[in-house]
Amino acid sequence: MKIVHIAPPWLAIPPQNYGGTEAVLYNLIEEQVAQGHDVTLCAPADAQTSAKVVPLLSHSLIGAGIPWQAHLKAYYYLQKSVKYIQKYTFDIVHTHLSSASDMYLFPLMADIEIPHIMTLHSRFPFDRAGPWTGEADKLYMEWALTVPMVAISEQARAEVPYALNFIGVVHHGLPLEKFTLLDAQPEGYFAWLGRMMPEKGAHLAIEAAHLADVPLVLAGNVDPHMPESVDYFERLIKPQLDGERVRYIGPVNMPQKVALLSHARGFLNPITWEEPFGMVMIEAMASGCPVIAFARGAAPEIVVHGQSGFLVHDVDQMVRYIQRIDELDRKIVRAHAERKFSVQAMTEKYTALYKKVIAAKYRVVTRNMSIPLQTAGSPFSLPAIEAAETRYPTAPAATSGVEAEPLTNDQWVGFDPDTYTRSG
Repeated sequence: MKIVHIAPPWLAIPPQNYGGTEAVLYNLIEEQVAQGHDVTLCAPADAQTSAKVVPLLSHSLIGAGIPWQAHLKAYYYLQKSVKYIQKYTFDIVHTHLSSASDMYLFPLMADIEIPHIMTLHSRFPFDRAGPWTGEADKLYMEWALTVPMVAISEQARAEVPYALNFIGVVHHGLPLEKFTLLDAQPEGYFAWLGRMMPEKGAHLAIEAAHLADVPLVLAGNVDPHMPESVDYFERLIKPQLDGERVRYIGPVNMPQKVALLSHARGFLNPITWEEPFGMVMIEAMASGCPVIAFARGAAPEIVVHGQSGFLVHDVDQMVRYIQRIDELDRKIVRAHAERKFSVQAMTEKYTALYKKVIAAKYRVVTRNMSIPLQTAGSPFSLPAIEAAETRYPTAPAATSGVEAEPLTNDQWVGFDPDTYTRSG
């Protein structure tokens, strides 16, 4: 299958430190290439992947010192990307809605004939700057409502305030061979990893660690282009760092992240927002590190309470479950990640959705023509669709000894961690 991705232009692929969307995109592309697909990536020139890279900017924007609020180069890049894909033949174009400037893709892609799928990586509203929120998102629904959309969790899909054309949910996946399950006992510290922003809850992780009397290691990025990130770190985090019980080690690359999580006794995730996924939770579980997370956003879809971690509602409950972290088997934690969050499973699900979108496009085209499109090279032709079904069959789901499932949306509403009994 000939696939073209248009990456967001802000962070490098793969990201050096922080970059959830970019990490997911890198993992997806590498696995697509490994599975035999012909993959092209429109991206800034600092992208490093196994795909063919079309460099439409000299450097990712944040790396070049451009703040998130400055959209002019982002628009230029996206317009050039759309013009590029119109010059060549692709079976599917996959775009990614992660930050405000990605909204330009809706009008730019509106008249493109290539089958198109978009993954929603972040949350509406996108028309926001600090505490200010506008209403431009509504205007973009003129183009957005017909685009085949993929959500990264059931929770993310459920909270969208518009009637978007969702065709499926695909959880993120990891190249699990890069994450290590230690044979030895973990060290005594707990870990927190993420962007230094209030909604990520580093201050609450510190509070829980103090109350539970356990050491905490913090890692992550203080974004100098976001005043609220700098202010949050300087006011609420830095004064509590003592270099012993509470340490901050700064941004971490992949090897450093794996070392931090695989040696940690547990991972604390006291988020204060409805996070649409939470990559760091599956990275922790892939390392055998159990997660204690607030039961918000997609956390109940990711963590199996009492098996791969614990779901709690507040700091006091987090403290109680910190004391119970050693009840969990780290091999079972890892097995849960293997069964639910492998990059192979993610890629197969996207392949199935690509074929669904291509087939739907074919049906629309043929309904508006006197004869079906049967050109051999056309991705809309019936032979091409049938060939895709043969060449790229959907793989069976991975299996393991872990049987319990994360909570459904109905189950986690009103969830009580102290009385919940899991199945399996």
